[in-house]
Amino acid sequence: MLQALREKTSGWIAIAIVALLAVPFAFFGMEHYLFQNNADYAAKVEAPPKWWRSAPDVWLVRKLAWTSTEVGPEEFRQAFDAAREQRRRDEGENFDARAFETMESKREVLEQLIDRAVLGLAAERANIVVGDAQVREVISSIPAFQVDGRFDAQRYQMTLQSAQPPRTPAEFQASIRLDLQRALVPQAIAESAFVTTAESERLMRLLGERRDVSFVVVPPPAADETPVPDADLQAWFEKNASRYRAPETVALEYIEVVAQPQAEGGDVDEAEARAHFEQVKSRFVASERRLASHILIEVPAGADAAAQQAAQKEAADLAAKAAQPGADFAALARAHSDDPGSRDGGGDLGWVEKGMMTGPFEDALFGMQAGTVSQPVKTDFGWHVLQLREVDAGKPVAFEDVRDEMVREVREGEGARAYNDQVGRIVDEINRHPMSLEQAAAAGQVEVRTLAPFARGAGTGIAANRAVEQAAFSEALTQDGTVSDPIEIAPNHTVFIRVTAHTPERAQPLDEVRGRVTAEVRADRARRQAEQTADAMVAELAAGKTVQALAQARSLEAQSIPGLPRGAPVPDAATSQAYFRALAPEAGKSTPGRAMLPDGSAVVFTVDRVIPGDPAEAQPQEQAMLRQQLGALLGNEDAEVLQRELRRQMKITVNEERL
Repeated sequence: MLQALREKTSGWIAIAIVALLAVPFAFFGMEHYLFQNNADYAAKVEAPPKWWRSAPDVWLVRKLAWTSTEVGPEEFRQAFDAAREQRRRDEGENFDARAFETMESKREVLEQLIDRAVLGLAAERANIVVGDAQVREVISSIPAFQVDGRFDAQRYQMTLQSAQPPRTPAEFQASIRLDLQRALVPQAIAESAFVTTAESERLMRLLGERRDVSFVVVPPPAADETPVPDADLQAWFEKNASRYRAPETVALEYIEVVAQPQAEGGDVDEAEARAHFEQVKSRFVASERRLASHILIEVPAGADAAAQQAAQKEAADLAAKAAQPGADFAALARAHSDDPGSRDGGGDLGWVEKGMMTGPFEDALFGMQAGTVSQPVKTDFGWHVLQLREVDAGKPVAFEDVRDEMVREVREGEGARAYNDQVGRIVDEINRHPMSLEQAAAAGQVEVRTLAPFARGAGTGIAANRAVEQAAFSEALTQDGTVSDPIEIAPNHTVFIRVTAHTPERAQPLDEVRGRVTAEVRADRARRQAEQTADAMVAELAAGKTVQALAQARSLEAQSIPGLPRGAPVPDAATSQAYFRALAPEAGKSTPGRAMLPDGSAVVFTVDRVIPGDPAEAQPQEQAMLRQQLGALLGNEDAEVLQRELRRQMKITVNEERL
């Protein structure tokens, strides 16, 4: 039998069947068999080519024709770290780093990076290019690079060097260029939104709307002191069991190290201050900068040799004219330059430092003498003619100019060293005895203190610090009983903690919370009774009674407020919202309604008349501001629609293993 099967599957029929089966495998699912999931990216965005926008989403076509871009693991990690730090700054001590390290948070950050990648790929496919002038303008406007409201090259260099990770000017400029490229289309769409006069007037009529309202405040029912049957208690307890749980608690012992004020005082030797100055004086030296102008003869991407030569010849002619005695370089730039960012200013580029421009441009500029004009310089944007107007060489700062600052830094350094030495001795002892604080306390000459059991958010003293609380409730400390790593709760203030007792969260039996359950059942009864009373009064109003008649029958006080504006808290904001959610009444009638107040009382009301806002009462400036704000909202919505549509047109693959 096996021999017969082998003969049947070895002929030309078997070969033909295998060939037919290979065709669909080439287009559908073959990558699952040929490749393992070893992709080194966090997310990948793929788009059909410009010349075949309807290209099908099948493996072979994607591999051969589609364009793609990736979000790398390092890019994601940097963005996630930045998001963590931003959240930490926003929430302060309430920030929970452990809670932030969830897949939901990671996907939220990744989705933002994917949106950026989608916009970048779309801009690349649309041949969107950002010029050097736009990049310089953005960098110059960043407050972090300014001194007294003006761009400062030294501050620019120092800020980039102190960033994490440090960045060169070229790297930063490339990132700004890419951000501008990505933002150009959605920004243009957002700015193109507009609001018609009819739309703004309709909104003003709604915002300025007033209503005539009558209402009565119905007090909460009397306190419910009636017994609650055990069956009702049990039913309520089971329905709300998640609310009756004893929180997780921990008890601590700890030591704290605080820098002593006397360690930061005392005289500082002149020689020591000068030695410190020699170590840090490089930060006081201003970098050389050059005041430059340029004329750009642009060469489009993909231009042929003839166009390249024509642009070079035009640049050479302009360079010859600009080099003549008495030539007006600014006038030539305004008449001939293709750089829209500097043309109107006569080609002025302002002060330029090394690292701000592309390689050939920068090499030529920093090889020139002041007052000269260069020969044409080729970059990716075309041919440049440069004029060096002035050179500002870096000037070192003398020790006498920063003496007080050096003395202060030396004194702070001495205090910091004493503090760090103390912390270091404690850490060494903890490494030798990780299950006890006694030896560490002796080495640091501090005492061991204790904290009674506390729950999350209920700690006092150092336990009120968010970082201490997070460490105290971490699995590493609650399970092992080891001493924590150093926890800095303030500058020059560090604590070490050890969990001495840990009680996990637990369900509380009914007998343990019977009093609380009884009170909540009675409160629920009172709430339902108040709602029933209010609903009955609303029904009477709907049948034709007035608020005044209802109030008189119940010995309550009715109030009537004509022309109540939107948002007026009468008697509170939630009730005001109920007034304006009610339907406008028909002529000669009223619209009844009710709202419950936090104290268990109810507001029963009628809307008697609606007075639309009058757009004519608004000043022209107010109308223009409203149209601008509404237009911005609509523009942002249009940009979001564009983003969703671009994502729909592309294939997005997420690799959560790399997050």
